[in-house]
Amino acid sequence: MSEFFKQFNFIQQIQFTALRLFYQGLAFFLVVGLWSCASNEPSNLNLPSLKIGANVTKIQEIKPQEGKQTTVYIQGKVEKIAPLVKQQAYLIADATGKIWVVTNQTHLKMGQDVVIKGKVKYKSIPLAGQEYGEVYLEEE
Repeated sequence: MSEFFKQFNFIQQIQFTALRLFYQGLAFFLVVGLWSCASNEPSNLNLPSLKIGANVTKIQEIKPQEGKQTTVYIQGKVEKIAPLVKQQAYLIADATGKIWVVTNQTHLKMGQDVVIKGKVKYKSIPLAGQEYGEVYLEEE
């Protein structure tokens, strides 16, 4: 009978060790997950190597469509920053052109690679019989 109790005790020790390892692993992943969520630094993704696919629109192809608000994704570098009331405007450039993006984001830096989803907008600016309007994006 003592052999039975030795085997039973051995099995209990293995189960306890496995359970302890499970909880240690779970605690590790929870700590790492919370730590990554707590970082206030913007992500340092290497966006030029990130392939979004057919969803990215070249800036030169962005045109306003009357009565329709088109949503597009653009990818490029931040060239200029213009502070607005409660918002920011960023001039984003890709190999085909430049476009202003109005957003609530405040952490973007000059030269940073970004991917932005926004609605195509047009602001008409008639001046002395001429149209000086501008196409821009409003981030969603």
